[in-house]
Amino acid sequence: MDVQAATSLLFTYGTLQLPKVQLERFGRLLEGEPDALPGYRVTHVRITDPEVIAVSGSDLYPVVTASAAPDVVEGTVLRVTEAELAAADDYEVDDYVRSRVVLRSGRAAWVYLGTSVPRPRGAARAKAA
Repeated sequence: MDVQAATSLLFTYGTLQLPKVQLERFGRLLEGEPDALPGYRVTHVRITDPEVIAVSGSDLYPVVTASAAPDVVEGTVLRVTEAELAAADDYEVDDYVRSRVVLRSGRAAWVYLGTSVPRPRGAARAKAA
């Protein structure tokens, strides 16, 4: 893949970090590096989408929720193309919404938050495709 084509950053803290899921969803392993999302913590949601369960191997998915300032969610920030970002949108079930956040590194990235998670003031929310 042309590195220039990877135009977005996507922070993942769950199954999108798994090589099996990346290969199934994007047809390749994505480039990424460790980062973190301050002010959030991980909880879990049970999903029912059979396709997502088949790819990931689980019906219990992590979801981040806003929390006290010392809390932080560790994960990976991935470099993705716009087409891959759209494929990630298709993969994530209705319990998640893509939002813009600022990571511990200071970089802005997309992340999938729970639909009931309050977004920080001024945070962008992805438009439905």
